[in-house]
Amino acid sequence: MALQALQSSGVAFRRILSHFPEELSLAFAYGSGVYRQVGPSADQKNAMLDFVFTVDDPVAWHSKNLKKNWNHYSFLKVLGPKIITTVQNDYGAGVYYNPFIMCDGRLIKYGVISTNILIDDLLNWNNLYIAGRLQKPVKIIAMNENIALRSALDKNLRSAVTTAFLMLPESFSEEDLFIEIAGLSYSDKSPEGQFTQLMTLPKTLQRQINHIMDPPGKNRDVEETLLQVAHDPDCGEVVRLGLSAIVRPSSMKQSTKGIFTAVTEREREAETQAEREAGSMHREPDVGFDPGSPGSRPEPKA
Repeated sequence: MALQALQSSGVAFRRILSHFPEELSLAFAYGSGVYRQVGPSADQKNAMLDFVFTVDDPVAWHSKNLKKNWNHYSFLKVLGPKIITTVQNDYGAGVYYNPFIMCDGRLIKYGVISTNILIDDLLNWNNLYIAGRLQKPVKIIAMNENIALRSALDKNLRSAVTTAFLMLPESFSEEDLFIEIAGLSYSDKSPEGQFTQLMTLPKTLQRQINHIMDPPGKNRDVEETLLQVAHDPDCGEVVRLGLSAIVRPSSMKQSTKGIFTAVTEREREAETQAEREAGSMHREPDVGFDPGSPGSRPEPKA
């Protein structure tokens, strides 16, 4: 069943994108604010819009974004773009999120990830955080001509299809395939065919499968383990366990990092009020929002 993007969403997303530095190798939106949801309780109009921005130089990008959108950041902004980039790259899944932002009349959340880190995750599934998101429906808003990135995006989808086939029974529906991991291909469920598919999986997933199946002290190489798994009736479940070993730790680390990178709505309103009071005494340099804008939350300028 095809998901339907909201009407005029492309124009609205590009307007939001204009509030940020332009140096993006990839920008996409996802989630309930982008695609129509089923059910009477689905409220697309007021749903938070989720974005991911991929940048070649995170330090330079955050430096420019701090000048345009200073109030988007948590207390880490006072430490500067280099520390923000260190937190982004070295903790969690390599993404720095700014949530609860009012932009162009919509509540948004955006994550920033390095192009090189994203490419590595797309190819090797180091944590499957953004790579996993890109296996689901997303709305591409902007993408440059980075050949390595485009190739990695394609490889990620092909890896997802291969993994889905390994976890599905011999007989399954199209919906079953999309539920596992989106994609269409031809499946050879013989041990030889499964071994071929296992050998094409991202290296991190192969290592996790080896760790699960390798008895203590035997230290078999990955290829030997994958050959055993290919002949195992529970091949799909082993692959599923390998995926879980990748996804669970990265999700927990990313959630923990969010405690330090997030600014609550109350904190942002208190900061805005303090800056308004200071501005009433003397004119401060523009830091990325209009103190006179209506509403309880400031709206960033373009």
